[in-house]
Amino acid sequence: MKRRDFIAASGAMAALPLQAMAGVAETSQADDRQFFELIVYHTHVGARRNRVADFYRDVALPAYQRLGIGPVGVFTVLYGPTQPSLYVLVPHPTFESILTTPQRLLDDDDYRQNGADFLNASLADPAYVRMERQLMIAFADMPRLEAPTALMGGPRIFELRIYESHSRKAAQKKIDMFNEGGEITIFRKTGLQPVFFGETLFGPAMPNLTYMLVFDSLESRDKHWDQFRTDPDWLTLRADPIYKDTVSNITDFILRPTSFSQV
Repeated sequence: MKRRDFIAASGAMAALPLQAMAGVAETSQADDRQFFELIVYHTHVGARRNRVADFYRDVALPAYQRLGIGPVGVFTVLYGPTQPSLYVLVPHPTFESILTTPQRLLDDDDYRQNGADFLNASLADPAYVRMERQLMIAFADMPRLEAPTALMGGPRIFELRIYESHSRKAAQKKIDMFNEGGEITIFRKTGLQPVFFGETLFGPAMPNLTYMLVFDSLESRDKHWDQFRTDPDWLTLRADPIYKDTVSNITDFILRPTSFSQV
């Protein structure tokens, strides 16, 4: 292949994800679906363990609020990975918000000045071990994040569940099961209160869908899952052959909100 042909072909392939994302963005704007950014920080132990949480409490959350972005959820792990970590959930109204928010934050004088210790951390004294990001688009039947306002200020726990599929077709079938099949409706009927449902566009363990539920206690969680598992509508839906073999692996975390979490 000639060099100019190789460059042209490479450029065309590089443009494909952007074209695909443009289509996703247009779809989201047409039906008012949000995008969800899930950020996972692997934090240090010892005296530096709270460095990321302190930054979000004192600097990042006020800056997001000035940009009109929120509510932002900040969580620690109750049951899940053993390493110290912090989960941050950021809802975005548009795809443009995802692209522009990092620079808009850095353009905020208060953000830069108040967060200087975190933002300018040195190699010898990093603010965290590493950071991972996952980008999702909300499901059509639950287009926006639903903060548990009735539970705010009281005890609450969150369950984060990731459903992996063996192919994109199978993953879409499972999404259809939640939307067109009515699984979200059955969740609500049996007391499983969702916070969000998202199809992962970029991130680990793809293809997958990710969702979050909220409860006032672990006992309440167990009670409502038992109600769901025996619900007649769920048993009928589960038996539908068009939704067979759509999930290859399930990862389940129990999170607790920080004192300053907005979710």
